[in-house]
Amino acid sequence: MNTQSNAIQDRSDALRVVVVGLASCFGCQLQITNAEAHLMDVLGQIDLKYWQLASSDPMPESFDVAVIEGAVTTEESERTVLELRKKASVLIAIGACATTAGIPGMAAEDFIERPVSVYEDVPDACGEMISPRSVGSVVPVDFEVRCCPIDSYDFIDVLQRALYGSNKTISTATLCGSCKRNETGCFYQQGVMCLGLVTRAGCGARCVNLGRPCNGCAGLSPDANLPAAREACKTAGVAVERFDKALEMFNQTDPALRDA
Repeated sequence: MNTQSNAIQDRSDALRVVVVGLASCFGCQLQITNAEAHLMDVLGQIDLKYWQLASSDPMPESFDVAVIEGAVTTEESERTVLELRKKASVLIAIGACATTAGIPGMAAEDFIERPVSVYEDVPDACGEMISPRSVGSVVPVDFEVRCCPIDSYDFIDVLQRALYGSNKTISTATLCGSCKRNETGCFYQQGVMCLGLVTRAGCGARCVNLGRPCNGCAGLSPDANLPAAREACKTAGVAVERFDKALEMFNQTDPALRDA
């Protein structure tokens, strides 16, 4: 993930922002609107030139920041991403579909085996279907807001950093550390599978705090030790095959999953 956080922070006029949706449920864009207490303050700092969810107006020819939700699954969406990257000073990928290929990515393996029959009745305007992939696997991404769906305030934080610059480091730790800091009991002690062993931290372990095991929507952590996680599953009486299958939900297109 490239960082161009200083590229536009010195602009005196309002930065032009576009919000684009690709293959997704549009839930992450809806999450943006859930930040009612701060949304108008945020919108007051930018010039929102285009928001696919809220307007049928055509996308403008020029803009500064592109926010993308959704996975790249067609030739048309691939061209869109390339064009957005060419025009935008800063590109932000939001949600699991954009950052890891998410749920659409689960079709990647089937697409490789039988590309003609995975998708049927695709509109001609979309062009040929392609194997699902994340935005970052097509073009360099400057900022990411992970999870499914995103947290509204995480998005606001990232947008602020994109607008004004930041030297904040991005954690690569796994979620287990967050559980320890929250003094949350480990699901593996109950023989229950949880993907927090290998999932990227940053969400505050919200699902675990609510009594639900992590399903890995933030994607694999670069620090994940998959062989050690599989051994932990064996020790806890959790089937390794079940653990590996669960990882495919949000990591199907991650090379680290195939190589480990």
